[in-house]
Amino acid sequence: MSQTDEIDDSSAPLIEHLAELRNRLIHSVVAFVIGMVICFTVATPIFNFLTAPLCQVLADRGQDCDLIFISPQEGFFVAIKVSLLGGFLLAFPYIGLQMWRFVAPGLYKTEKGAFLPFLIASPFMFILGASFAFYVVTPLAYDFFLGFQQFGAEGEAVVGETAPLSVVFQGSAQEYLNLTIKFIVAFGLCFQLPVLLTLMGKAGLVSAEGLGNVRKYAVVGILVLAALVTPPDVITQVILFVVVYGLYEVSIFLVRRVETKREEKLRAEGYYDDEDLADAEMAEFDEEDGK
Repeated sequence: MSQTDEIDDSSAPLIEHLAELRNRLIHSVVAFVIGMVICFTVATPIFNFLTAPLCQVLADRGQDCDLIFISPQEGFFVAIKVSLLGGFLLAFPYIGLQMWRFVAPGLYKTEKGAFLPFLIASPFMFILGASFAFYVVTPLAYDFFLGFQQFGAEGEAVVGETAPLSVVFQGSAQEYLNLTIKFIVAFGLCFQLPVLLTLMGKAGLVSAEGLGNVRKYAVVGILVLAALVTPPDVITQVILFVVVYGLYEVSIFLVRRVETKREEKLRAEGYYDDEDLADAEMAEFDEEDGK
């Protein structure tokens, strides 16, 4: 067999994997486009649903829920953005299935059993975070923002120093949609933290002790994250910080459980030496005592 034949034979599996990846990507894109087309046909009801937090806050203040288009093409782009978001949510289960079918053949049975729960938990946690943002955080944020309007209790204009002044919310539909989607996506991604850290703990990339030792740095990072992904109001920033930090502590607990189960399994198989562990802990204690 010539050297050229050996090179061709060795490259064949790579070509097959690339072809398989291409097919999975094509199926995923087609599913996304179909979901997007379906959502485009019902873009108005979906947008009306997304405006529920704002309309409720305005209704509590005795105002009408009126959003406007500030450019001729804004209505079209609003429908496109609604379609993109809805299409992705509709197609995500199928996209996740395509990802699993591409990765699963290269995994051992035990690895499949370890990876599959995380694949199921990821969309669940995203939906949980998005729901929390939509039903809890978004109404609080809009209530805070609309508190800066200037009009009397009966709707009369507020009298300024020189002339009657009335500053009333008359929002752009596209700007409202952008802010709402930002809330939904930000909280949905933040709720992936336990899934990500637990998966990394399963792979041995992080440990519960290590996560606990960098807790103070995690607090700073979460504060920076809250300032970046939320509007400049204290309420939503505090809520995001409390939620993400709580998820971080939950992640430490889950990683510790993964480590405990791993140790129990190794001990049952005879690979875990308790005497070596005791000697290591004693040496560490002597070193700290000597300091």
